[in-house]
Amino acid sequence: MAVMVEIHFPATGEDEWVDDVGDFLIDLEDEFGLEEYEDGEQVGDDYVFFIAGASERTLLKAASRVAVRKGVPAGAYAMVTDTAAAEVGLGRRVTLPVR
Repeated sequence: MAVMVEIHFPATGEDEWVDDVGDFLIDLEDEFGLEEYEDGEQVGDDYVFFIAGASERTLLKAASRVAVRKGVPAGAYAMVTDTAAAEVGLGRRVTLPVR
């Protein structure tokens, strides 16, 4: 079991930004030493990306970079959880970007 951060965005009818975030996460893997734990997916009214493989602080820093990326929907937040979580959206909620 390891720390995982879910990055939640409001789901929109437009999904061009989803591929951009996926590509950006690949860049962040090298920069922050993290990994995209699972592919992003729509969960209820949110589109969620999952990152792990680094400390909580590092994961939240990376999530903050994603949240302020041009073209993504406003209102992103993170859920700090772990890789053994049974459900998406459980954990400690953190407003993004983290300063």
